[in-house]
Amino acid sequence: MKLSKRLSQIEALIGHDYTHIWDTCCDHGFLGTHLIEQQRAAHVHLVDIVPELISPLDDKLKALFSNAHGSKWQTHCLDVSKLPLQQYEGKHLVIIAGIGGDLMIQCLKKLLTNHPTAEIDFILCPIRQLYSLRQQLIAFDMRLKQEVLLKENNQYYEILYVSSQKGSHPKEPPLSCINPVGREIWQAENEEQTKIVEEYREITLQHYKRMLRGTNNPALNEIIQAYQATNVCK
Repeated sequence: MKLSKRLSQIEALIGHDYTHIWDTCCDHGFLGTHLIEQQRAAHVHLVDIVPELISPLDDKLKALFSNAHGSKWQTHCLDVSKLPLQQYEGKHLVIIAGIGGDLMIQCLKKLLTNHPTAEIDFILCPIRQLYSLRQQLIAFDMRLKQEVLLKENNQYYEILYVSSQKGSHPKEPPLSCINPVGREIWQAENEEQTKIVEEYREITLQHYKRMLRGTNNPALNEIIQAYQATNVCK
C-alpha cells in the first residue's frame, strides 16, 4: 500500500521502541494498516470517532491479517481524548493528524491530565493553528524529538514529533525545547526544500498580517516579529 507524502513522512519519523502505536483520526486506516504490515510495534491501534469508518475498516483488517503473525491490532470507535492508555502497559506513541490545532490542544490536555505518569510520545500534524499549538506544547513542558515541514497538494504541513518525557533514550539525540515558530523546519538541504520553506514563511507572515489589519493586537505583532526573525538555512 503506497502512502501519501504526508503519511510517509509521519511513518519515517516513528521510532522502534514503542509497545503501542495509536493511529487516531485514522479515517480509512491507510497509515495504521501500513504500520501493521511493517510490524512497527507490538500493538497497533486504529482510532476514529465515526462508526461508519471503523466498522468496514475492522472487517478489512480481519481479512488482511486473519492469519498474520507479528503486530497485534485493534480498532476503537472513540474520541481521541478518551484513549484508554491505562489499560495497556508499555511505551505509547499517539499520532494525531488532520484536525485543527485548537482541537488538538483539547485532546492533548485531556490525555496528559488523564495519564500523568504514562510514557507517551506524540506525532502531531495539524491543519492550522500551529503557533497556538506550539505555545501550548511549551506550556505542557513537552520536548521536541523532530520537526518537519513538507508540501503536498499545494498544502503545507508541519509535523511535530514530541515527548511528554524530559529525558532522551541513550541511543537518541538529546531532546530540545520547543520553539514557538520552529527551528528545524527552516533548514533546507536542497533547492526544492528551500523554495517550500520560503513559500511557507511568506504565506504564514501574510496570514498574520491580514489578521492584524484594523487592529492593534500586541500578540499578533509578536507573532509576526517571531516569524520575520526566522532565517532559511541551507
